[in-house]
Amino acid sequence: MSSKKRITVIALDPQAGESYRSDIAQLFGGVAEISAFSVLDGSAAGVLDRADLFVASTDAYGSPEELLRHIPIDSQTMAVEVSFRWRELRKLKKLPAGSPVLFVNMTQTMAREAIAQLEQFGITHVRWIPFYPGAPEVPEARIAVTPGELRYVPPGMETVIDLGQRVCTSGMMIEIALRLELESLLEGPAFQDYAREVATNNYSFDRMFARSIRLESLFYILMESLEDGVVGINEKGEIFACSRRAEEMTLVSASLIQGRRCEEVFPYIPFVQCLQSRQTLPAKAVKVNGVNLSIEVVPVIRQNACIGAFALLQRFNDVEARQNELRGQLYHKGHCAKYSFADVVGQSEAIRKTKETLGRMALSESPVLLIGETGTGKELFAHAVHQASRRTDGPFVAINVAAFPENLLESELFGYEEGAFTGAKKGGRPGLFELAHRGTLFLDEVEGMSPVLQIKLLRALQEREVMRVGGSRIIHIDVRIIAATNEALEQKVREGSFRRDLYYRINTLPALIPPLTERGEDVFLLTDHFRRELGGTFQLTEPVRRFFRSHSWPGNIRELRNVVEYFIYTGHLEITLEDLPPTLFLTGESVLRPAAPVPQASGGFSFVLSQLYAASEAGISIGRESLLKRAREARVPISQKEVRDILADMAAKGLVRVSRGRGGSQLTPEGRALWETGQNKQV
Repeated sequence: MSSKKRITVIALDPQAGESYRSDIAQLFGGVAEISAFSVLDGSAAGVLDRADLFVASTDAYGSPEELLRHIPIDSQTMAVEVSFRWRELRKLKKLPAGSPVLFVNMTQTMAREAIAQLEQFGITHVRWIPFYPGAPEVPEARIAVTPGELRYVPPGMETVIDLGQRVCTSGMMIEIALRLELESLLEGPAFQDYAREVATNNYSFDRMFARSIRLESLFYILMESLEDGVVGINEKGEIFACSRRAEEMTLVSASLIQGRRCEEVFPYIPFVQCLQSRQTLPAKAVKVNGVNLSIEVVPVIRQNACIGAFALLQRFNDVEARQNELRGQLYHKGHCAKYSFADVVGQSEAIRKTKETLGRMALSESPVLLIGETGTGKELFAHAVHQASRRTDGPFVAINVAAFPENLLESELFGYEEGAFTGAKKGGRPGLFELAHRGTLFLDEVEGMSPVLQIKLLRALQEREVMRVGGSRIIHIDVRIIAATNEALEQKVREGSFRRDLYYRINTLPALIPPLTERGEDVFLLTDHFRRELGGTFQLTEPVRRFFRSHSWPGNIRELRNVVEYFIYTGHLEITLEDLPPTLFLTGESVLRPAAPVPQASGGFSFVLSQLYAASEAGISIGRESLLKRAREARVPISQKEVRDILADMAAKGLVRVSRGRGGSQLTPEGRALWETGQNKQV
């Protein structure tokens, strides 16, 4: 590690010298030792010790020749440049216009110099009067301004504004950084904050210069961070840049070739051809010092003129491996679980049990199968299981199996080698199994996988290894599988469209995600959650809350979120039944137009009894789903659970026979008699 730079500050007054030293230390204290010397206290007498840079105020020794007598030969020197802080200038803007104001400083020269600077900054609405030791008194002046020289302020002033010692300019700080080759500090927040605080009358120049320094610094940082070697030339063919990687590949020294003609140093790089053709020269293999290099030359065009070119160098044998590695890193971007069990909104018994069960399953390494209707949040639970598992620090990779055609899905899951098929990218590409190594792979809608891919997936799970499409190399993987389905996989196994052995492989730990209709009052917790998330302020009226309880929510939580977003755009603070989106009544392809509502007094029991009687008259049975559908059509606020409870109550009283499975329910003679005698009230 290199030693710190040494900066020596020389000033006339010790107080000023310490102030300049403090300003410089604020930006360079971490990389330099800063000392301050003063002429008045005698510390700047004689020849000072050697330093990397001497920064002297113009009044310190009186002349540049005198300064040179006090520093070692061949030392770097520069002058102190000072300014004011913007916050102090704002104070002066408030002085009464036309007032005579003393500017108090050590000498007449320093006072006049400061006044001239204040006027350049636009403080011209007062009459400035220089004041210093020995200056004549100014009876009409009642206001004094001083840069930290309160000792020289005459008595009797009504208002005294102490601006404090003037600070070093940002331009001076830039020059120090350039002189000491510390340009990287200019990019830091400390310098940027400093530059914003200190006033300058060269604002545009300072901004442009700082931007130029920043871009140049960023260019060299970028060049050195690339895996490729980089050589840059200007429009004359002179070398101005050569990265460390290029030095290693070509066995040259960047410092020794700066400014030399490109054809003298790199005769095998077609720079001249590139400048003449103004076209990119594709990569070609060239043997340099016994090593095969891939060299591509790219022109730099600015305002239709070629102002230079860059050569990109790669070791030929490293190209393929590095491309695969970089692609893998790109694919890993974003492959992390975003949700935990804490993000699952709900307090119902059903959702609590699901969270508890999956929380225990997360600690296992066995596959998990999430079963649930569309929109119930299966992917959210997959994220949460990964977060709670021992693989939480590994990647979480998700794919919707049903969204890909078979040939594309195979290459996505298992990757492919270069040339495996038409359009295959150079260097090939890793598959999701490789990207999920030591993490979790989430296969959503796994029932959509073809029989051929089911075989490959089964082998990957059994052998813990994959082979890329078009490849011959076995790649070992360590991946945990979480699969999800919204269909009955058992039925697909019986039908033969899903392999039995794969079913039992992924069904090790099955978990049922409850639909929204089985989560009770969670529907309102979720409504509030989505309302806050989307920035809404509405409230649900009681009829809408009853409708929410009775609605079958075929789209589950996803449907509910859409409804909440719809409510926000109604512009109403109180949501009534008229504000419900028309699509909320979609079932299949028909739109249910709500019938006249059943009188509130009739109740759910009366409605169910009436529908069972109508079915009995038709000689058919009726199931719970049909009853719910008819309730939606009639705008009867009744839930699936309430229908189930009413039927159970009727069965217990001998009014109805409830068949198992899809057999539906039928009224008994007692039930028919209850309706026919007009006693259609809950008993």
